[in-house]
Amino acid sequence: MNKPARPGLLGAALLNDPARNRDTAFTEAERRAWGLEGLLPTQVETLERQVERVGRHLDAKPDDLERYIYLAALGDRNETLFYKVLMSDPARYVPIVYAPTLGEACKSFSHIYRRPRGMYVSLEMRGRIARVLRNWPVADVRVICVTTGGRILGLGDIGVNGMGIPIGKLQLYTACAAVPPQATLPVQLDIGTTNAALRADPLYLGLRREPPPQAELDDFVEEFVAAVQAVFPACCIHFEDWKGTDAIRYLARYRDRVLCYNDDIQGTAAVTLAGLITALRIREAPLSEQRVLFLGAGSSALGTSDLLVRAMQAEGLSEAEARGRITMMDADGLVEPTRADLSAEQRVYAHPAAPTRDLAATIRRVRPSILIGVSTAGGAFTREIVALMAEINERPVIFPLSIPHAECTAEQAYAWSDGRALYAAGVQFPEVARGGAVFRPGQANNFYIFPGLGLAVYAARPRLITDALIIEAAHALADQVDAAAQARGMLYPPQSQILAVQITSACRLAEYMFDHGMATVPRPENIRAWIEGMTYEPAYDEDAPPEP
Repeated sequence: MNKPARPGLLGAALLNDPARNRDTAFTEAERRAWGLEGLLPTQVETLERQVERVGRHLDAKPDDLERYIYLAALGDRNETLFYKVLMSDPARYVPIVYAPTLGEACKSFSHIYRRPRGMYVSLEMRGRIARVLRNWPVADVRVICVTTGGRILGLGDIGVNGMGIPIGKLQLYTACAAVPPQATLPVQLDIGTTNAALRADPLYLGLRREPPPQAELDDFVEEFVAAVQAVFPACCIHFEDWKGTDAIRYLARYRDRVLCYNDDIQGTAAVTLAGLITALRIREAPLSEQRVLFLGAGSSALGTSDLLVRAMQAEGLSEAEARGRITMMDADGLVEPTRADLSAEQRVYAHPAAPTRDLAATIRRVRPSILIGVSTAGGAFTREIVALMAEINERPVIFPLSIPHAECTAEQAYAWSDGRALYAAGVQFPEVARGGAVFRPGQANNFYIFPGLGLAVYAARPRLITDALIIEAAHALADQVDAAAQARGMLYPPQSQILAVQITSACRLAEYMFDHGMATVPRPENIRAWIEGMTYEPAYDEDAPPEP
């Protein structure tokens, strides 16, 4: 499902419309009919030839940040070509428009800004947010990715510089799952920033003020959520990179009221659970028998822990038994009952133990089989830590998920565990050759979850997103790693197959929605054909736009 024709566009106006522009692919007849003669070079090119030219431009760039800037400009000029490039080689291009390059882009977002994309809704718009949202030119928006920029990729509060995240996330909805791009809308809620350096930066594009008190922020978010329901009633709200306490609070507030989810909490949880399912199939061990240690106790750790508890309950444990198998540490030490700084969500994982900041000592006491890093502390999994996990476990499961700096690299994990670690990180590390074997580290990145979930939601239009659906998403992903891939130590499918993987996941999730009465549209006879018929293909329409 591609962008419909827009009659009336002529000449330069057509070239300036990224959804309709074809650049050098306009035929001679189209150029004559639409006032394009003389505005383009003579040669008429295919989309494939244009992709080749883009590839050569990118090869000539000195680094990935410059490649990001180039691709952003391409998307602003020619949307079809942009997505054709991304979908032609996702393993190559996704890391440029998403993690890890996106972190560098966000740090300098106000400085590399070229033209607006998405919407900026500021505190100054209170009382008229619905009217502001109606300025968006597309009426049928199905997915909004919204951030405050309060906690971006380990960079902390970067205010409106965080807008790169919703833009990049929604580009992956299309590039990885073929969700039609016109159905997506990135939104930055500009609530100010705690970052004094940004407020003093003359090029900073956001409000130069501190964020409001919680009660004021709650009222602002409530008005925004209500405005989305009024203006885009079929829309799913994807919360992304909010400050940890805000992320947890707003998910709890809205998850049973509106169609929404938080990718940092639920997406991270699902992709982590999927990797653990695959790792435990390799180990031939059930999840309910594992002991899990988190380094990090923020929203990602809590969301993942809560989902692991639900999954362990499905294997027969009580909620208390499942929580007892999960231990957390953060920058202030072990999460244990004597700490006065714990939130209510953290306290349920505070098991009786002596206070400590010593990760190695905690590993010796708890004897975890799974070690997960969501600490943003690059290098925290030292040789001692990894070797200790390998001493306790024949196949230790080590997931350093922090972005952009992992708690340990793949090469370190394999070297320090004598090649026995079952490893996945939040960023993609290259293959590691060791002792005649080649290890293929996984990337436990949310782009394996949210695009397929988004496509299923786009198609089946559920009223809510439940924990059970998130767990199903994890199983849908894990079930696409076959025995041969598992034998090579792979915990996730290859990134080169991401589109097929996400469409398969979307079909399974849509089937789940129909089976459990969650969908609000009639069930089709063939779910896969039905979903594939809705997907976006980056191709120029065969017919020229109609005469104006």
